[in-house]
Amino acid sequence: MDTTRRTFFLGAAAAAATPLLSRAANDKIQMAVIGLHGRGRNHISGFQALPDAEVALICDVDKNILAERAEQFETKYGRKVRTEVDMRRVFDDKSIDAVSIATPNHWHALATVWACQAGKDVYVEKPGTHNLAEGRKMIEAAHKYDRIVQHGVQLRSSAAIQEAVDHLRKGTIGDVYMARGLVYKWRPSIGHKPDQTPPAYLDYDLWQGPAEERPYNPNIVPYNWHWHWTYGNGDVGNQGIHETDLCMWGLGVDTFPTKIIAMGGKFLWDDDKETPETLSSTYLYPDQKKMIEFEVRPWMTNREDDVDVGNIFYGKEGYMIVKWYDYYATFLGQKREPGPTRKAGGDHFANFIKAVRSRKTSDQNGPVETAHLSAGLAHLGNIAYRVGRQLEFDPKTERFVGDDQADALLTRAYRPPFVMPEKV
Repeated sequence: MDTTRRTFFLGAAAAAATPLLSRAANDKIQMAVIGLHGRGRNHISGFQALPDAEVALICDVDKNILAERAEQFETKYGRKVRTEVDMRRVFDDKSIDAVSIATPNHWHALATVWACQAGKDVYVEKPGTHNLAEGRKMIEAAHKYDRIVQHGVQLRSSAAIQEAVDHLRKGTIGDVYMARGLVYKWRPSIGHKPDQTPPAYLDYDLWQGPAEERPYNPNIVPYNWHWHWTYGNGDVGNQGIHETDLCMWGLGVDTFPTKIIAMGGKFLWDDDKETPETLSSTYLYPDQKKMIEFEVRPWMTNREDDVDVGNIFYGKEGYMIVKWYDYYATFLGQKREPGPTRKAGGDHFANFIKAVRSRKTSDQNGPVETAHLSAGLAHLGNIAYRVGRQLEFDPKTERFVGDDQADALLTRAYRPPFVMPEKV
């Protein structure tokens, strides 16, 4: 970031905060959506559907997608929406109150920090971070600039899942000692493709942003970056963040584990993926006598108690299953007698806008700390897999015990000028 931009960001929060309070009390929250290929479409429709918010601007480094979404927006909502290619221009725009970030993973944390410095509130897609160290920077920025930062773990706004966690807390299945997260999604081979010249409609320099320089490859952009360490985190850091978050929330742990082990690999295809197709990881909290297991499978497989994506909690008196974002069921005793069950959703976008208006983090269902913890747990499992051994972790220092190789994977080398600031 150049000196002029840094100076603007450091001063912008104070200038932006007071107008936002006035606008939030009377008018619609002016939203900008950054990243439009995948989840960004849901962000547009989700925020536009709310009575007290409206999408005023959309942003993407792919000019074709940007033009397509703008045309779709005008057709659906009967008005034009402003467009930008460079998210930094969005942060400069004082008419924007809040941004939602649906870029690839490697942009999430830096975009959040920059937005906070510019006085914007932030809704950021999961995983909130690409590496563990970024989580602390996000928390520091949100607190320093008094911003509302909501992590996109929408199951936290589900009425059914809130009720499920309440049952875990009050002992419906007895003392809960283990959580199991499951991600069994259809992830076929992506084959092999050669590097190419970036297409003219794509600002590839901005797309790469803070990531290390790599040649453009159509097997990375626009979606398969998920399976490359430079940009993504595999499925444990993709769909899996909903489940890592619920594992920790349901168990009632608000810190990282002290022992981590993970094994897996690519057993099915010879293709361009770098992350493991199959991954089994275990996280131990020995002092609390609790454990998390996590399983990623990519192909034809069985379900576990009809769960393919979700969680299973084990207690002394029974167990609970959670499927996707809005359903849970309990089974009690040795005979698995049916217990409480419910299916009901919620609106995570609306919860964010509520907190933006009230300026109370206590109103949030997915505060910034959830981004650090849920994404961080996935990062720890990936690191254990990559170094190939059991690791010991110190939750207080957020460093590994006597392991420089593992510590090196807690952060990344940022590509100037897209650098995470040492002091936010």
